[in-house]
Amino acid sequence: MSETKTGRRTIKIALAGNPNSGKTSIFNCLTGANQKVANFPGVTVEKKVGVRKYGEYDITFVDLPGTYSLTAYSLDEKVAREFILNENPDVIVNVIDSGNLERSLYLTTQLIEMGVHIVIDLNMWDEARESGIDIDTDKLSELLGAPVVKTIASRSQGIDNLLDTAIGLTVGNSSCHRHPPVSYGPKLDDIVNEISCEISTCKNCSGCGNPRWLAVRLLEGDSEIKARCIPPDDPKNPLNAVLDKSVNHLKSTNKDDIELIITEGRYGYVAGITREVIKRPPLDRMKMSGQVDNILTHRWFGYPIFILMMYLIFEATFTLGAYPMEWIEGGVSWLQGVLVTTLPAGMFRNLMTDGIIGGVGFLIVFLPNIVILFLGISLLEDSGYMARAAFLMDKLMHYLGLHGKSFVPMLMGFGCAIPAIMATRTLESDRDRIMTIMLIPLMSCSARLPVYILFAGAFFGAGAGIVIFSMYLLGIVAAVIIARIMQKTILKSDDAPFVMELPPYRWPTFSSVLIHMWERTRIYLKKMGGIILVASIILWALGYFPRKENYSVDYDSRIAALSQQENTGSSDEITQLENMRAAEDLEYSLIGRIGSAIAPLVKPLGFNWQMGVSLVPGFIAKEIVISSLGVLYNLGEDEGSDTLVKSLTAPSSGITPLTALAYMVFVLLYTPCLSTVVITRKEAGWKWMWLSIVSQTVLAYVSALAVYRIGQLLGFG
Repeated sequence: MSETKTGRRTIKIALAGNPNSGKTSIFNCLTGANQKVANFPGVTVEKKVGVRKYGEYDITFVDLPGTYSLTAYSLDEKVAREFILNENPDVIVNVIDSGNLERSLYLTTQLIEMGVHIVIDLNMWDEARESGIDIDTDKLSELLGAPVVKTIASRSQGIDNLLDTAIGLTVGNSSCHRHPPVSYGPKLDDIVNEISCEISTCKNCSGCGNPRWLAVRLLEGDSEIKARCIPPDDPKNPLNAVLDKSVNHLKSTNKDDIELIITEGRYGYVAGITREVIKRPPLDRMKMSGQVDNILTHRWFGYPIFILMMYLIFEATFTLGAYPMEWIEGGVSWLQGVLVTTLPAGMFRNLMTDGIIGGVGFLIVFLPNIVILFLGISLLEDSGYMARAAFLMDKLMHYLGLHGKSFVPMLMGFGCAIPAIMATRTLESDRDRIMTIMLIPLMSCSARLPVYILFAGAFFGAGAGIVIFSMYLLGIVAAVIIARIMQKTILKSDDAPFVMELPPYRWPTFSSVLIHMWERTRIYLKKMGGIILVASIILWALGYFPRKENYSVDYDSRIAALSQQENTGSSDEITQLENMRAAEDLEYSLIGRIGSAIAPLVKPLGFNWQMGVSLVPGFIAKEIVISSLGVLYNLGEDEGSDTLVKSLTAPSSGITPLTALAYMVFVLLYTPCLSTVVITRKEAGWKWMWLSIVSQTVLAYVSALAVYRIGQLLGFG
């Protein structure tokens, strides 16, 4: 704790806990909207940081990754441990699911051994009581040597008490805080004490952490901790001799691995605590969830139910989103018309109507669809169904040569590939992480959804929902094929066992769903106000310059002559002449010349040059594909005339339903956005980044070509 110049005291509080313990809900209750997302130092793992003024204190909260332990096998565990060791938070709030006390206390014992100030937060207290669980919190506090509070995050109950307790611990007002040693039984306690005493006298270990925690980690063979405590260039270090002696003794007197002995000892200690503090045997809290799981995870019924749920989400995305989409589209068209009539003709009006409104405006139309998609995903996550989906898909994951846990980040890829790739850090195997990272971009992210909605709605009418759903299924099929190829060639491995917690089903809370939905939607809005706006302006400039001075026809004279005539056909002739002049301007511009160069490449796919050009900025962000089409078709038409849909479906565009389908397939499969490419490089390395770029581009071209040519052979051209 420190003090600011104004006399206010600052406190740093970290939240630690198992996945599905309600830790993020507690964080949201503590911080409200005063939170931001950043990266932990040196890694791409996201951290949530929130601030709050409370009395005379300025409090910073850090939401650590959800973990079951601090052994540093996975990147999540390593990040959480390194933050506690290096950032020295004033207090750790250990959020525990009250209904799963024994499982949760495994992490608690590790935090206690680290010697940190800790507050035990028994969250979901209402669910525990409803399940017949009665915990003696005073006894639990006495045994753990830490204050214990009860909270119900879904109702924001107990939050102020939690905050007061954490502050009291920081300023030294808590009388129940101490660090009782965790007992591992007679086999280990004496050895741990001997190593701890040696660590206490070691100069190298003075800043490494609590001696007892270090002793346990050294016995478990933690190479990072050993490098901190015992320099590699000092083989005669006394601590090294004591450690070697202890390890050899344990190996000679026990058949089991040392790490397994420590794990069993810790679980035994936790079991003893739970026997003391749980007053009566708990009822089967998972009984109802188990009955539901008999249906939702059934070996036969589970798969069609999962497919149905996903289909309903995508159908709702298109059907329900159509109404606000029409309203926004009308507003964009109205604004475009207002600018045309109020601004003087010239470059600035053209920039506003064709560049900015034609680009970003046509993209914001799809915001309701994105929000509905994120809402559906948030509901599945918060209800507990996502974990069931991962369990259900375990056999498929093993068929692909992956761990069952890989399904969760792959499913997250339907929202956005960036956090999905970051989520692979929970996988212990580097091979599984890399393979999952390579497959995630094949999951159709929300940035591609506007393209599907635009083309499916324009060319497939009532069948648009099925076409959109088929795009998502195609991405999954492509991932299956690519995974099998990688498993047989560059990423061979044996199957790994699948162990994953299935939390009880819960009614999602309104605030939690709203926050999750907003976090994802904010990324979409941020892109529109930043990279997409800039890209739209650049694309407009490429289509506006250079200006042509000499035309094949004297358009001004012919238009002026027709304007003086009073016959009914003159208006149509004037419109035709203006469009012909706009077409010559576009052909002469830089974007027209780029389109001419790209046209031969995309012609075999049935694409016109506008479709080909729109794919190029799509490498930056897939949302730009729509804004690019909006700009390109506005540049080629009289200002304020047809909407983008009418332009695409006009006979002059040459786009057929088969062409639209091939175009959607290309957008689905080709290289992910620039941000995803960057995060792939950080998480997997340069080699895998380039392999992802090249392989997906080739896959997209070949697949779109196959769809178009086979469709023509079948008579759908």
